[in-house]
Amino acid sequence: MKFDGVWHITEMENWDEDYFNMEVQAYLEIDERGSGDFQFGLVTGAIDGQIAIDKLGEKLKFTWEGGDENDEASGSGWLRLKDDDTLEGKIKIHGGDSSLFLAERA
Repeated sequence: MKFDGVWHITEMENWDEDYFNMEVQAYLEIDERGSGDFQFGLVTGAIDGQIAIDKLGEKLKFTWEGGDENDEASGSGWLRLKDDDTLEGKIKIHGGDSSLFLAERA
């Protein structure tokens, strides 16, 4: 799967670098099945994804479950390759914020 690997989040539309890198280097880790995990700021989650095709090509659509600070959280999102080493995507917290982001292959 072309989305597998570790990706460092480098930009987020709604959160600045001081927040998204506050505990660890913000990341997504995706395996060959489209599953994985992520952390940015105080938000962590386990990803369950699948490939979808739209007019722009392939993307990995996913749902996630995890936490936001000490509260349970869940949501959804998508990832698309801009090039071999750059992802663009969106992550949404159910009932809360969402953000577009960029990530680079680690």
